[in-house]
Amino acid sequence: MSYVENCTFCNPLKDHNQNIVFENETCYFLQHNLEQDVLEGSGVIVPKKHRENTFDLTKQEWNDTYELLHAAKNYLNEKFSPDGYTLGWNVGEVSNQTILHSHFHVIPRYNDEAFAGKGIRYWIKQSENKRVK
Repeated sequence: MSYVENCTFCNPLKDHNQNIVFENETCYFLQHNLEQDVLEGSGVIVPKKHRENTFDLTKQEWNDTYELLHAAKNYLNEKFSPDGYTLGWNVGEVSNQTILHSHFHVIPRYNDEAFAGKGIRYWIKQSENKRVK
């Protein structure tokens, strides 16, 4: 399946708060206005074709994601001057993938934010997260 009519990432222009910052042949770098209050500068790289998760990406989509990641980094460095980045994909509902269209999070991080120094692994390596067998 390469297109889903009610998918927000298949139809980025249908959401007036969604901004296409960059695009190439197969992918977009998007920023959503409603995410900017807490996650200043954050965005996602998504394939234009509907791919449910990262493992479904084509080699061209991987290459185009790489290209947009570097374009986004240059843009974000110039516009926001972040101190670092958190980057990542969630795959499947258990990992908190709430939109079932592959999307690569590009999140600028700042030394003055409340959770500075807390990355992806911080949340999942807490003792409360240990599996019960």
